[in-house]
Amino acid sequence: MKVLVVAKSPVPGLAKTRLAASVGDPAAADCAAAALLDTLDAAVAAVGAEHRDRVVVSFTGDLAAGARADDLRTALAGCTVVPQVGDGFAERLVRAHLDAGPGPVVQVGMDTPQATAEHLHAAAAGLEAADTVLGPADDGGWWVLARTDPAAAAPLAGVPMSTESTHDDTRDALVAAGFTVAATGPLLDVDTAADADLVAAAAPGTRFAAAWATCRRGVVS
Repeated sequence: MKVLVVAKSPVPGLAKTRLAASVGDPAAADCAAAALLDTLDAAVAAVGAEHRDRVVVSFTGDLAAGARADDLRTALAGCTVVPQVGDGFAERLVRAHLDAGPGPVVQVGMDTPQATAEHLHAAAAGLEAADTVLGPADDGGWWVLARTDPAAAAPLAGVPMSTESTHDDTRDALVAAGFTVAATGPLLDVDTAADADLVAAAAPGTRFAAAWATCRRGVVS
């Protein structure tokens, strides 16, 4: 199994812009960096530390300009880091799956720091009975896509991302292309302060929860 993490550098002013409306750009970027570090921890735990090259990180942005750059550089060491290529997010997802190669591959983003290795293994297990596995996000999108064949990502190119129907539209596109789709459990994406409160409470031991607590105390502004 490989884990594909689609991520961007947590640069203040560019990362977590909806969250930044509540806590400011530097704090939002710090939370984004913490969430990415948690995601990388889960990915490495899922594949095993001795196989961290099986964590494929499709990355965009200037790492040096982002929050926690040194920590992220350390966390990315040994992972397979590839640049994102494509004009839109959906196109970049398709290319990222091609870069990850044949599966099983479990793809996540950096908006669900509460996701654990167990969540990722559960998604991969669904591939025993289906071509793809899709995990819904509470905002109408999806937080995980598992597949065996990278061709299963091709239908994503025609799906509008970041809408209230992205999950359903993705599922329908996969089915229309001839792929079977299984479901795994839902998770909440962190987009707003209310989301951050819920996710931090659900995963209190994460870096994200600590970063969010700091935001709430006003130490990062």
